[in-house]
Amino acid sequence: MVLVAHGSADPRAALQTRALARAVGGVAAFLDHAGPRPASVLRDLSLAGHRSAVVVPLLLTSAYHGRVDLPAALAGLELDVALADVLGPVDGVVPPELLDALALRLGSALRSSGSYDGLVLAAAGTRDADARETVSLSARALGERLGVPCTAAFATSDGMRPAEAVARLRAAGARRVAMSAYFLAPGKLYDLAAAGARGAGAVAVTRPLGASPDLARLVRRRAASARVLVPA
Repeated sequence: MVLVAHGSADPRAALQTRALARAVGGVAAFLDHAGPRPASVLRDLSLAGHRSAVVVPLLLTSAYHGRVDLPAALAGLELDVALADVLGPVDGVVPPELLDALALRLGSALRSSGSYDGLVLAAAGTRDADARETVSLSARALGERLGVPCTAAFATSDGMRPAEAVARLRAAGARRVAMSAYFLAPGKLYDLAAAGARGAGAVAVTRPLGASPDLARLVRRRAASARVLVPA
């Protein structure tokens, strides 16, 4: 199993990705910044005698990296490669393991600060409108699960910023708004989202999902249902 992350210049992101890979018995690879690249990992597996591999994208939306960059990186290999779905919503279904992981992180963040009556689900950001809609879908599902209004926000690109989302919820009557991080690993964009939310008065900000047990369960399930994309 090869877990492929986007990659970040922040070394904390690679550490989190490798920790998740170890938790599921897989190998980490990166599309950018950190190494190794997916094709390099898969070539090494082929040379070691493996005839097939499953690739799990460590992505929460099917934006450009999931639709174009990753399939392109898997072409021309000498083993069968099955590509799993992303870890975010697929076909309108939010994975229950993802909601479990978000709720657990939120509970940990609020242990010392008390309750909340509004929630912002903050993601990195994308220009892809369909990808942004899947973040909104996750926000609605998380809000329904926790019984509070939940608004999607984005650190960059199009869409509402976390600070604006916190302000809007407070203007609508929420007194204690928290930010749930829709990030797999820390990095510049997570820090930007967290700073914006705190600056607007968020009472708590969760950590990225990292190598949480619920996320590991989701990775294993995605791998088990992966389809062969690139036959040798």
